[in-house]
Amino acid sequence: MEELITAAKSFLTDVLFKNIPKLIVALLVLYIGLKLIKLLNRVMKRMYERHQVDASLQQFLHSLIDITLKILLVLTVMNIIGIQMTSFVAIIGAAGLAVGMALQGTLQNFAGGVIILLLKPFKVGDYIEQGSYAGTVKSIQIFNTTIVTYDNLTIVVPNTELATKTLTNYTALPLRRVKVEVGIRYGESVEKAKNIALQVIHSNPHLSNEQKSPAVYVNALGESAVELVIFAWATQENYWNALFSLNQEIYEAFQSNGIEIPFNQMDIHIKQ
Repeated sequence: MEELITAAKSFLTDVLFKNIPKLIVALLVLYIGLKLIKLLNRVMKRMYERHQVDASLQQFLHSLIDITLKILLVLTVMNIIGIQMTSFVAIIGAAGLAVGMALQGTLQNFAGGVIILLLKPFKVGDYIEQGSYAGTVKSIQIFNTTIVTYDNLTIVVPNTELATKTLTNYTALPLRRVKVEVGIRYGESVEKAKNIALQVIHSNPHLSNEQKSPAVYVNALGESAVELVIFAWATQENYWNALFSLNQEIYEAFQSNGIEIPFNQMDIHIKQ
């Protein structure tokens, strides 16, 4: 019995009492660290809202940062107490490396998703084109982006494709240029044709001519026609209606005013 009491006293004096300062410091570090992590999360949340970060990205980043900081805090506290963390950290590092190698493509897509959601090269509802992909953006996820083509096909594109390669965003700006090319017969009045084209443009309800003025130019002197190019402007939602209606109205206006749009032709001279 006396031996047990002696061992208990020895444990209290040699282990607990000697480590009480370390335990107190560790508990203080744990308490202050948790408070700082909570404060940092609130600051980050305000930053997300100020920069209008996507809600799905907000949740992911919040969880990622919170878990990472808490793991680092626990490792720090364990080190203060005196627990050797070298082997433990090495195991975690090796496991992380193995997982990273196995999920290399997935991690690249994740990084691409973060870049897209932060920098916003496009948003849901935009019409984009990148390589062989073209369509309206339906959703932007962490690993991929879903677009819908004009023939109503759904395409799932890896985010790394959209984040690291050149893409065209057709709806990023409010106005889009409408371009129509038409040829008139040699001998027709160019000025008359240009005036008719401008009248058609100004009467077209799908075009917007207030911010940028339309124009008609002689683009080239072709083999069979004087080639005109017509520039006008339309809002993004009216672009296709403006393009299709302008083509038809130009043709009808030239026809009704006696301006011929020639076929491709070739003169052949036969020598006897």
